[in-house]
Amino acid sequence: MRLKKVKDADVFIDKSFYIIKDPFSYKGNYNKLFKNDNNISVEIGMGKGDFIIGMAKLHPDINFIGIEMFDSVIVRAVQKLENENIPNLRLIRMDAKDINDVFDHEIDTIYLNFSDPWPKKRHAKRRLTSKEFLKRYDSVFKDEKKIFQKTDNEDLFAYSINSLSEYGYTLRNVTLNLHKEEVLDNVETEYEKRFKEKNVHICRLEAYKK
Repeated sequence: MRLKKVKDADVFIDKSFYIIKDPFSYKGNYNKLFKNDNNISVEIGMGKGDFIIGMAKLHPDINFIGIEMFDSVIVRAVQKLENENIPNLRLIRMDAKDINDVFDHEIDTIYLNFSDPWPKKRHAKRRLTSKEFLKRYDSVFKDEKKIFQKTDNEDLFAYSINSLSEYGYTLRNVTLNLHKEEVLDNVETEYEKRFKEKNVHICRLEAYKK
């Protein structure tokens, strides 16, 4: 999908209170950034921010960090936050493959919402639930590893179930039709809202590893 360039996106991003300008400098010390010792949850590929903003508002006792690599996408979240005051939320403009350079045993939960499925076999290593990425996550989690995934792509979902299981994760609350289930505090993403209107089934799972 072609991303529309947003005029002066870099200016909006750089001026935002919510953007962490130098995330590498906080590695291992995000408690100092948030000025508390609350748990930290990360959404990788946060898109335009509906999910991460909603979660931060719903859970003020948890710190949330949204990661997005595209200026033209993250700027939309920045614009939504212009008149908001959400102290437990920050955003990082970065590629997910660099996650080990930014966090060190301090993340409680990772959210993967409607990630790029990378359908071709030769691109499998780029999937955010591939063995390669699961290895990266090992050093960012604080205690128990927790990954929550939502996707409309059943092939990616099947791949994720296999990959997570083979890597030692225990799966819970697995569903092929999220909106027929009663999931506590399900905050919808932009994609999810659209899919729901079109009656597209949403797959969801929770993965845990001690």
